[in-house]
Amino acid sequence: MPKKIVYILSEINRSVAFEWVVKNLDQQKITLSFILINCTNSHIEKFLKEEGIKTQSLRFKAKWEIPISILKVVFILLKIRPQIVHTHLRDASLIGQIAAWITRIEKRIYTRHHSTFHQKYFPKAVWLDRLNNYLATNIVAISGVVQQAILNEGGDPKKITKAYYGFDFSDFGNVTDSRIRGLRKKYAIREGVYPIIGVISRYINWKGHQYMLPAFKEVLRVYPNALLIIANASGSYRNEIKEILADIPKENILEISFEKDLFALYKLFDVFVHCPIDESIEAFGQVYVEALAAKIPSVFTLSGIANEFIVNGENGLVVPHQKTLEIANAIKLLLENETLRQTLINNGVESVKQFSVLRFINELELLYKIK
Repeated sequence: MPKKIVYILSEINRSVAFEWVVKNLDQQKITLSFILINCTNSHIEKFLKEEGIKTQSLRFKAKWEIPISILKVVFILLKIRPQIVHTHLRDASLIGQIAAWITRIEKRIYTRHHSTFHQKYFPKAVWLDRLNNYLATNIVAISGVVQQAILNEGGDPKKITKAYYGFDFSDFGNVTDSRIRGLRKKYAIREGVYPIIGVISRYINWKGHQYMLPAFKEVLRVYPNALLIIANASGSYRNEIKEILADIPKENILEISFEKDLFALYKLFDVFVHCPIDESIEAFGQVYVEALAAKIPSVFTLSGIANEFIVNGENGLVVPHQKTLEIANAIKLLLENETLRQTLINNGVESVKQFSVLRFINELELLYKIK
């Protein structure tokens, strides 16, 4: 009989990672269903329903409604009677782990998608992480820094499994020219714009926009027709970002709040930049893998998973944290040195193969004990 597994997610619009999981898990051995919290009218909800995955959506607007949401999830779990509940992201993990514990679900898995964020910025919220660490029977750490963060909170090392995200690299290689042209038309990117510098990061202070954007201003001194594309351009740091952007000509900036065709978006970039402000604030950093899989030469600071596989001058250019001038110089070097660009592209594609979706699925199925 197939094992019943319930995934509980929160605050997601689209995540190709979960799409890959749905498409690759052995559906002969499991019956998969989803509970989506505050994901109303999302792309992921539409995807799951199109795939025939049983999906239920809950929504709450205020924190005082969390106990009601826990009760609703309890009733859903009592109806489904799963052997495994697997929770992802903050609200889903808080609600889902408590509900799964109340209903005595045999295996309660919690994937930790943040690293030292609470420890550094919201220390009063660390108790929530400790609660999840306690309630879960198994904890998935998506990188070494996440594993260390859990241990620093007193998490049980016997519960922890380190499992990197998995990627279906065929999606990066099968981007047609028509899709790229379609994006250029969609965003009115005129011919002759060069170079295009790409950033895919929400407006949060630790993502490092306050250093990347002034670096782009330095690039403009040499390349006045350059365009900076900022995708996922929303978040709590938006007002501060707007002040910085005010000093950059509007024709040199393109902000994109959400783009469904992520794979074609990468193909617009001549250089990709991702520079979080310290080595542990990024839990994983999917863009490190995505940019290299898309064959885009990149400038990075080391954070999250980058600590474990990015090597300066081999598969990326590594700059110190919080250093605007060094970011600018690295971008210009990549634009001027074609040999270096090709070296980073060739090595980058090879270096990300370790993050294949099949490897990730194998690790999940071992965790679920269906192999």
